[in-house]
Amino acid sequence: MGQALGSVLPIAVAVAIFPIPIIASVLLLGSARGTAKALAFILAWSAGLATVGVAGLVVAAFADASDESEPATWVNALLLALGILLVALAIGQWRNRPRSDDETQVPGWMRRIDDFTVARAGQVGFALSALNPKNILLTVAAAAEIAEHGLPASQQAVTMLVFVLLASAGVLTPLVLSLVLGERSREVLDGFRGWMARHNAAIMAALFLVIGAKLIGDAISGFTG
Repeated sequence: MGQALGSVLPIAVAVAIFPIPIIASVLLLGSARGTAKALAFILAWSAGLATVGVAGLVVAAFADASDESEPATWVNALLLALGILLVALAIGQWRNRPRSDDETQVPGWMRRIDDFTVARAGQVGFALSALNPKNILLTVAAAAEIAEHGLPASQQAVTMLVFVLLASAGVLTPLVLSLVLGERSREVLDGFRGWMARHNAAIMAALFLVIGAKLIGDAISGFTG
């Protein structure tokens, strides 16, 4: 199980520092009933990741992701395809990044976040993790990495749980800072939110490039091992 955890750790870190969900968490904390809304958002975000991850493990189990503890050929092919796609996304993110004098654009729903109810915050959290193509891509990659080690179902579930917890650390951190520091956290969180909004494209490009290269390397090792 340790090898499986090591395989998914970089992917979990990449998901954890996606800028948009972290920005949403910070904005929710600054609204009325912010703590309740942020908590609903975080729990739904984690549930969305778990849903995609478990679905990936179930599909891999039915498709025989490992053969006598060795990764099946289709798993290596999937990892290679996902890696190439992530590298392509990295190039696209970098080429389309805003220039230094461009105004930072945020999604339209973020401008209405003050009007969110607790339920609406939960819906958005789930959608950002379970229905976002980029998140799905990385979570499916994590499920494939776990499945290829041929672990028993219980150990696969534990590994996926650890992945979800680590991947949720980014959206959880603003809430923890708010509870620990109180009003003193506002300046820190606002500054961090602004920085992530300005550099969103560059951050995403770097994440996709690193994880894409890792998946390609894992696939090549599987083919040649």
